[in-house]
Amino acid sequence: MKVIKFGGSSLADGAAVAQAIDIIKADPARRVIVTSAPGKRAKADTKVTDLLIKYAAVTAVGGDAAPLQEQIFARYQAIGDYFHLPEKALTPLRTALLALPAGDYPDDDYQLAAFKAHGERLNARLLAAILNHLGIKARFLDPKEAGIIVTGTPNNATVAPETYHLLAQVKLAPDERLVVPGFFGFTLAGYIATFSRGGSDITGAILARGLGAASYENFTDVDAIFAADPHLVDQPAPIKQLTYREMRELSYAGFSVFHDEALLPAIAAKIPIQVKNTKNPAQPGTTIVSDRGFVPSRPVTGISVGKHFAALYLHKYLLNKEAGFTLQILQILNKYGLPYEHMPSGIDDITIVFDATKLTPALVDELCDQIQSTINPDRLEWLPHFALITVVGEGMATAPTTPAEVLATLAKEQIPVLMINQGASKIATMIGTDPADADRAVQAIYSHFFN
Repeated sequence: MKVIKFGGSSLADGAAVAQAIDIIKADPARRVIVTSAPGKRAKADTKVTDLLIKYAAVTAVGGDAAPLQEQIFARYQAIGDYFHLPEKALTPLRTALLALPAGDYPDDDYQLAAFKAHGERLNARLLAAILNHLGIKARFLDPKEAGIIVTGTPNNATVAPETYHLLAQVKLAPDERLVVPGFFGFTLAGYIATFSRGGSDITGAILARGLGAASYENFTDVDAIFAADPHLVDQPAPIKQLTYREMRELSYAGFSVFHDEALLPAIAAKIPIQVKNTKNPAQPGTTIVSDRGFVPSRPVTGISVGKHFAALYLHKYLLNKEAGFTLQILQILNKYGLPYEHMPSGIDDITIVFDATKLTPALVDELCDQIQSTINPDRLEWLPHFALITVVGEGMATAPTTPAEVLATLAKEQIPVLMINQGASKIATMIGTDPADADRAVQAIYSHFFN
């Protein structure tokens, strides 16, 4: 049995859904289908999830939500009309959509989560209705019924371990397909909570592990995962196969094709993941596998870049002699509930890299003041714009010159390096640069290793 997940672009309109149904029918093993919310039909279009966020905001201030309700429902109705679905099949969707403002929510965060989740929830109900209408036996399975239990915050939830015990009890008839909405689960108190944005990938991986799937197919809008961003490199090489940890490194640093958190359930169950194109399903795509027995074909598998970082640089003489210095920093970060991304250090220097999207100017000022007064560094510098380039490859572990080649390539292009961090696994090298230099750096590194 296979779990198959379709992204938002793969379910954006009737024609896209028809392609997805052809893929479902092409393989009888594709028994469990995970839906995303309808995505953009064209570049200027709006994703249904974004419309639902607006719907929640208008509802929160007591505004007139009727226009948004009609705009959102029209997206589902257009898909239903494409398949000549009877009006009565769409009535439950409209009812659920209109009922959202009257729901029981502990606070605004839970309300937002419930509104957002209905992009996937309504789309799963719709797809199940369409499949049955076409003579393909299908059953809508809500995450609550399936037993997808989550913990954490309402809009950044984490799957609870008991989920897998509950999923093991789900029964699947030999002639039916299950259609499950992605992106959300239910708290122990019974409230909807969503994974981080793009979390339908996570649901697919959870189901694959919990239901004992042979593989997890993730259909999106590209032929494969590429060795670099096609917006930065012209026709980058497709990656035929890579390991879970390579994918996690690349996803973290900027690859958006597959959610990095979705790898964890697959890793636990050693389930291979296939990323394929809905519009071109005959292409082999990219397979993500365990590193056990994996033989890399080249030192570098991929290069990614993230420009959403900021960094704090501290210099203090004899830092390496001062016991508890790093502990003091961590205690300050804990005080503000602020996680850090990386903390490379030298004998007198330390750089702390943050996700800039989690910062505000006021928080940065407070943080710097606290560090200055507590630690009293000789030099304290805030870098509000910081890019991280990650060069990843299982083959780097046996190619010790790779980091030197990366630095030599950047030196040749006269691109300053603000930070370098080599992980203990030896499969990833992180380079900190100015965001203005980042694109050129990726292009130079790709050219060196792939051209």
